[in-house]
Amino acid sequence: MGTTTPFQELQHAAQVRVLAGERVWLEDAALEQLRITARLPHIRAAVGLPDLHPGRGYPVGAAFFSVNHFYPALVGGDIGCGMGLWRTDLRAHAASASKLEKQLGNIDGPLPDALMADAQRQLDGIAVAQLPASREMLAASIGTIGGGNHFAELQVVDEVYDADADIDRKRVHLLVHSGSRGLGGAILREHVERFGHAGLTAGSGDARVYLAQHDAALDFACLNRIWIARRILQAIRAEADLLLDVSHNHVQEAEFGGECGFLHRKGATPSDQGVVMIPGSRGDFSYLVRPVAGRDEALFSLAHGAGRKWSRSDCMGRLAHKYRSDELRRTRFGSTVVCNDKELLYEEAPQAYKDVDSVVAALVDAGLVTLLARLRPILTYKKGGLAACC
Repeated sequence: MGTTTPFQELQHAAQVRVLAGERVWLEDAALEQLRITARLPHIRAAVGLPDLHPGRGYPVGAAFFSVNHFYPALVGGDIGCGMGLWRTDLRAHAASASKLEKQLGNIDGPLPDALMADAQRQLDGIAVAQLPASREMLAASIGTIGGGNHFAELQVVDEVYDADADIDRKRVHLLVHSGSRGLGGAILREHVERFGHAGLTAGSGDARVYLAQHDAALDFACLNRIWIARRILQAIRAEADLLLDVSHNHVQEAEFGGECGFLHRKGATPSDQGVVMIPGSRGDFSYLVRPVAGRDEALFSLAHGAGRKWSRSDCMGRLAHKYRSDELRRTRFGSTVVCNDKELLYEEAPQAYKDVDSVVAALVDAGLVTLLARLRPILTYKKGGLAACC
C-alpha cells in the first residue's frame, strides 16, 4: 500500500519532513522506516526526498541530522557511493551503441596491467593500514562497477534548459555511478560487530577511528569512479573532462538549526557542492540540475536518482512473464543495456523504478533546484558483455 505525501511534516520528537510532489508515489514501509529512524537518540531532523524507498533497516533517499553522536549504520556499507560526470570528445551525432559496445567489451575484472601501475601509485595516497581491507583487495576492486544499481552510462544531451549551463550538445557524456566496493562493507561490518547500531559519541576514540576509515573509503570511491571512467575511455578511444563528482552516502560535520552536529546522507545528493546529476533508471532520462542556494529545509540534500518502486525480490515475478531478457537489453530510447546477469537485468529494469520526471519535478516545485539539461542514454553498462548473457 502506498501513499502520496506532498511536502508533509510528520510530528515526532525530531523534525521530520517528506518532500514529494503529488505525482510521486511513496511506499508506506519507507515512511515507517523514516519515522522509526528519526526516533533514534540524538537525531534532531530527518528528511525523506522524492526518491525515498525502503532499505535494509533504514530508508534510502533520506538525510538525518544528529548532535553529539552519529550513526555509521545510517551511511550503510557503500560509503562514498556517488556519481561522476565526464564530457568526452566523442561526437554525439556519430555515436553508435553497437560500435561502442564492441569497443567496450568486458570491464568487470581488475584493471589491465597497463593501467594498474598508475592505480597502485594512487592507492598509496589512501591510508590502507587502518582499513579492514588489504592493499590487494583494493587493487582488485579499483576500476570495477559492482552490482546492484551501479552503472556506467554513455549519454547524449536531449534538451538544454539553461543556455549558460556547462553542457555541450555535440558531445557524448559519461556518467559513472559506483562506490567503495567491498571496502565500505568491510568497514560497516567491523563497526556493527563491535557496536551494533548504537552509533558513536562525537569526539571519542572510536568515533575518530571510524571517521578516518570513512574518509579513506570516500577517497577510494572517488578514485574508483575515476578509474572506471579511465578504462572505459581507453576502450572507446576517447578523452574526457571531469565535470563533477559527488558522494551520496556519507556522514559529515554540519550545522543545522543553530546546532553543530552530523549530517548523514543515505542515497541523498548534496545540494551544497555545486551542480549535480539526478539519473533515472537505465531506460530513462538523467537531469543536470543546479541546487538553489540557501535552502536548508531538505538538510542540504536532493534526490540521488529516481528511487526504487519495487523491491528486488519482486521484480522477476512481476516482469519475467511479460518480457524476455533480451527485450530488457533495449530501452524505449533504442539504447543498449550491457548485462550478463539475468537476475540483475530484471531487478534493475526501468519498470522497477519511479518516474524520474516526477521526482525532479518535485524538487523544482519545492524550489530546491533549477534545471540545466536533460540527457538520455545510448549505452548502459551493468555487468559483463552480451556474449555471456543468458
